[in-house]
Amino acid sequence: CVGLYGLLGASPIPSEPLTVLLSALYGPFYITIVATLGNLLSALVEYYIGRKIGDVSDFENRRQKLPFGLGKIPADSVIFLIVARFLPGYGAKFISIISGIYHVRLWRYAWTTILSTLIGAAIVAYGGFGILNLFK
Repeated sequence: CVGLYGLLGASPIPSEPLTVLLSALYGPFYITIVATLGNLLSALVEYYIGRKIGDVSDFENRRQKLPFGLGKIPADSVIFLIVARFLPGYGAKFISIISGIYHVRLWRYAWTTILSTLIGAAIVAYGGFGILNLFK
């Protein structure tokens, strides 16, 4: 299952339905751990993609010319890395790719990703498990 989360990282498909399904089958505690590890793997794949995009496009030279002040995004801020990952939709994928493009230090990126994915995985696993138990 952890590998499947990693594969979902390189695609636009969200992993939350998988987390809910697995928590119904195996329980929310174990799946919170599996989803955290899997989403970390997924985030590292996305970070790597962002690093390659940044290297190929010579992003640092183009960063200052971005419109709307996008070149001034605090991509290495701990608060930004944690909070922005909770944006609905593709927030986590966006943050991972942006972090790679901006060359955020891997250690900072990894621990903020673990913290935010652990919280998110617990919410989805326990919430999905609770909702599915209402239908039993």
